[in-house]
Amino acid sequence: MSSMENRSEVHEFILIGLTDAPELQVPLFIIFLLIYLTTLLGNLGLIALIIFDSRLHTPMYFFLSNLSLVDFGYSSAVTPKVMAGLLMGDKVISYNGCATQLFFFSSLVGTECFLLAFMAYDRHAAVCKPLHYKTSMTPTVCSFMISFSYMCGFLASSIIIGNIFSISFCRSNIVQHFFCDIPPLLVLSCSDIHTIEIVVFIIASLNSLSPFVMIFTSYVLIFIAILKIRSAEGRKKAFLTCTSHLTAVFLFYGTVMFVYFQPSSSHSMDSDKTVSVFYTTIIPVLNPLVYSLRNKDVMNAFMKAVRGQRPQPDHLFS
Repeated sequence: MSSMENRSEVHEFILIGLTDAPELQVPLFIIFLLIYLTTLLGNLGLIALIIFDSRLHTPMYFFLSNLSLVDFGYSSAVTPKVMAGLLMGDKVISYNGCATQLFFFSSLVGTECFLLAFMAYDRHAAVCKPLHYKTSMTPTVCSFMISFSYMCGFLASSIIIGNIFSISFCRSNIVQHFFCDIPPLLVLSCSDIHTIEIVVFIIASLNSLSPFVMIFTSYVLIFIAILKIRSAEGRKKAFLTCTSHLTAVFLFYGTVMFVYFQPSSSHSMDSDKTVSVFYTTIIPVLNPLVYSLRNKDVMNAFMKAVRGQRPQPDHLFS
């Protein structure tokens, strides 16, 4: 990272945060604290339920546990620094700290894109080919999908970070955002960023649009299969197995595409900040709620845990 520092005229950045209004600092801190604690309890609690309840040792919940881990991870890359800025006014972040924050945030967001795609494929296998589900979604196949998701996310982020932090930041060190993100960093550059914007756009497209195509294709095939089911009850049951995942997809992709798939010249930092709050803090809270409240297996496992029944962990996909 030292070679990157030598190319830059700044050694730290100042995050302007969400607002400068003094009367809003403490209330916003309390709100973010409650949201972050809920994110921690919701996602890590869901992971614990999946690990310790053998009825949840299926491919779908294996993917869900990793989704919860990723949600908690990228929220943790952003929210604690936001809370520090609100409570103590600490809005300074070092050059290396900024690069590290953006690296882990973008890596985990990219990972989530592929996780959602493979979860769609899992639902396709369950609905369209139920008799072959256990042979097509084996532990080996699922482990490969998970590993591939993380590999793509971290590889894409490494390329993006390498490009962004190879440019010179000499216009200002004030980041018009509450965390180090791609659009507000690029506008600080005094270098020619046209090539970098193209690289970022291509990498982001490969990392988000290709999974989206997989999701879209999977659900087209799922809906065709559902329409072929003769009984209304059967169609309803098949569709309900997909609603939680569809909700997560719409929430995640809708906000991410709004922020990243437009040129930097057309960005409104105020609107970007509003949308960014949603996908950095709200979505990680909503995902465990969406999957828990709409899922009888998770609710049964939760009630079992509340009653003090502690099943021993079993092998995955038992």
